Amino acid sequence: MAPITYPQQTQRTWTWPQVRLSWLSLGLWLIGLLVLGLLLLTPLYLVLRTAEAGSAAWDLLWQSRNLAIWGRTLLLCVSVTFTSVGIAVPLAWLVHRTDLPGRKIWRVTAALPLVIPSYVFAYLFISLFGPRGILQQWLAPLGVERLPELYGFWGAWLVLTLISYPYVYLTTSAALRRLDPCQLEAARSLGLSAGAAFWRIILPQLRPAIVAGGLMVALYTLRDFGAVTLLRYSTFTRAIYVQYQSFFDRSLAAALALQLVLLTAVILYFEWRSRGRAQYGRGSIGVARQPELHTLGAWRWPALAYVSGLMGMALFVPTAALGYWVWRGLNQDWGIRAVAGRANVVNPWELWVPATNSVVVALLAAVVTVALTLPVVVLVMRRRNGFTQFLEQFTYAGFALPGIVIALAMVYFGANYARPLYQTLPLLLVAYVVLFIPQAMGTIRGSFLQLPRHVEEAGRSLGKGSAAVFTRITLPLVQPGLLAGGALVFLTAMKELPATLLLSPMGFTSLPMHIWSNISEAFFAEAALPTLLLILLSSVPLAFLQAGLGSA
Repeated sequence: MAPITYPQQTQRTWTWPQVRLSWLSLGLWLIGLLVLGLLLLTPLYLVLRTAEAGSAAWDLLWQSRNLAIWGRTLLLCVSVTFTSVGIAVPLAWLVHRTDLPGRKIWRVTAALPLVIPSYVFAYLFISLFGPRGILQQWLAPLGVERLPELYGFWGAWLVLTLISYPYVYLTTSAALRRLDPCQLEAARSLGLSAGAAFWRIILPQLRPAIVAGGLMVALYTLRDFGAVTLLRYSTFTRAIYVQYQSFFDRSLAAALALQLVLLTAVILYFEWRSRGRAQYGRGSIGVARQPELHTLGAWRWPALAYVSGLMGMALFVPTAALGYWVWRGLNQDWGIRAVAGRANVVNPWELWVPATNSVVVALLAAVVTVALTLPVVVLVMRRRNGFTQFLEQFTYAGFALPGIVIALAMVYFGANYARPLYQTLPLLLVAYVVLFIPQAMGTIRGSFLQLPRHVEEAGRSLGKGSAAVFTRITLPLVQPGLLAGGALVFLTAMKELPATLLLSPMGFTSLPMHIWSNISEAFFAEAALPTLLLILLSSVPLAFLQAGLGSA
């Protein structure tokens, strides 16, 4: 009989859990933490300065003037956002999916209003359609002595809508290129009309891109300063600027900026709730082919009138006004400038240095911003947890803050804690990243939403590592979103003014700085030529991008 054996009791020892973290994942988390740290600089600065105000900051919240600012800001933000969506979605569909006459030309020009700075756009409309503007002078022989007022809400709504609708147009256009044409063809084969197929099949697929573009429009409206100031419509940005101009109590300006951050958080919350749990990825990669164009038929010429009228108001009218001021500067005002000792101000060769500086800085800002945004989007889309959701929502805060607030925050931390970076190009690029990362975030995230997950899983099942799948499968599929995000950052950085004024190195000049210096001195004709150059330098890369991506 075999002896009975009892299992020996072994003493349990606790060991550290083994965590397998690839180099790719480690890099993603480090970059995500870096971006979060950069984004936290401005709120930390605002909190520190608001704390200096004490009880005055709390009293400011309930003042009737402050409540009125809340109402005006919300009214303008909601109006511009909904109008931009209503303009841009039909425009993108007509340009990319119909037989609209001249659609290849409209495809490029539809996004060009982005290159015009808001303060230039507002001034041109005032000079044209103001009570005593150029149009009134032309109509004076007919007995027209004064045109209706353009100032206030309606003027700000019109100008900001014409400037910001391209955000929705670009994100919607990128989503249209990624749509599977088989879905629309299957819907038509089942008996759905073209309109019903659009509302039931296409529009739900475009929802992430439309929401992303609308969010950028809302945040752009919140942070705009130039247009609302020239058009005399007091929003948070104008109130913040006026308070910052006060020598005695700038801490109250920080309190106003914190309220703007709170308003941004509310908008982001509703945007997050609107997403739901819908999946927008395609069931398969599909065949790389052009979709069939929808025939407009009897709607061909009304559609052409809509697109050409929109382009006329948003692009051709302000461009013609700039051409008029250039003509004034080169001809009628020449004698005045010669007497004033400014006869060489309009010399185009003197714009070479600021033009080169603007292009180089904007290109660096686009590359750095996209390079930092892509890992954040990968974390948000592939590592869903509380931290990544907070990081995703927090990235949009920088776009809502006025450039002057972010610039002053960078000046504060640079002068006190990072003196080697003070008034250097790297600190200016940091401010650009904080300002423009929401633009890249929206477009890149929209591309990831349409990326089918099982394609990446198939790559891993074939033995490929995470890095190989990311570089050989994921990056090529999201390339349209990367290029669109980089283009948006480039265009916005080209015309950024407050951050460039406060953070640029000694002796650094850019086209926006040159334009603003002339406008502030009332040399409007002299500001026209650098503005035209700014439009040209910004529109050429955008035209190349649209032509390269717009084969649909």
